[in-house]
Amino acid sequence: MNDRWLSVVEISEYLGITKDSVYKWVKEKGMPAHRLGKLWKFKTDEVDIWMRKGGANEVKSEHKS
Repeated sequence: MNDRWLSVVEISEYLGITKDSVYKWVKEKGMPAHRLGKLWKFKTDEVDIWMRKGGANEVKSEHKS
């Protein structure tokens, strides 16, 4: 079982997308990510589940008061 934390570069390669898309998906689509200081880290199992549920297709709703 591979439970290693992946960097932005590694998760972008894993998904076949750009680093910019990773940051955009985290911010706008709720892609599961964990911030450790200035670094973003990802678990492939969390991202896989999110992808299977259509997470990349959804826009995270933001409520403004």
